[in-house]
Amino acid sequence: MISSKAIVETDQIGKDVTIMENVIIRNGAIIGNKVIIHPNVIIEEGCEIYDGTEIFPGTYIGKIPKGAGATARPITFNNTVVIGENCSIGPNAVIYYNVEIGNNTLIGDGASLREKVKVGNYCIVSRYVTVNYNSSIGNNTRIMDLSHITGNCYIGNNVFISIHVSTLNDNIVVKREYHEEKIVGPWFQDNCTIGAGAIILPGIIIGKGAMVGAGAVVTKSVEDNVLVMGIPAKTIRNLI
Repeated sequence: MISSKAIVETDQIGKDVTIMENVIIRNGAIIGNKVIIHPNVIIEEGCEIYDGTEIFPGTYIGKIPKGAGATARPITFNNTVVIGENCSIGPNAVIYYNVEIGNNTLIGDGASLREKVKVGNYCIVSRYVTVNYNSSIGNNTRIMDLSHITGNCYIGNNVFISIHVSTLNDNIVVKREYHEEKIVGPWFQDNCTIGAGAIILPGIIIGKGAMVGAGAVVTKSVEDNVLVMGIPAKTIRNLI
């Protein structure tokens, strides 16, 4: 069912698709089978939505990254978005060009994913999470409400990041200069857990199976399978 109030320029529409009123789908977009697109969604050229995915009202897919002359880093991207099968994209999410999302992944209300972001299968990027440029999120990973994933960040498989977690990638901000090789986000290895409100400084490695306590400020890399807590975070005990 395609609403008469929708603007659908593409002819690449699958079977049993629902497109509601005030949706705009540009020429060159690809919509798979049994996709549901709620009102006021915009899908730009070059975006691919795979079978069974549901996109809720007000979402914008294929936003062009802009620097407005204010950003220090150069902005480069491809005019593509791929959203896998059976995903749910919450209301008012913003997904920039050059983003890839795997299958069975939930993108929460108001979440924002910048260019060159990859999200795996069976993930949650929850409400109002921001994921900055060139970051990678593995399979079965959950990032909870209002957390910020900085640019050039790597998150492995089966990672849990709680609410209000902050990650940083720049220790030279005082100079207001951009050196790509020095702008490095944290590296979260598989199966680690980050407690609510933790702050993870640039270039930090959180080891496999490690746990960071709520409110911790992590200034040094964390070994595998240990619990760290405090400001600055210190090892409390082994977890195995």
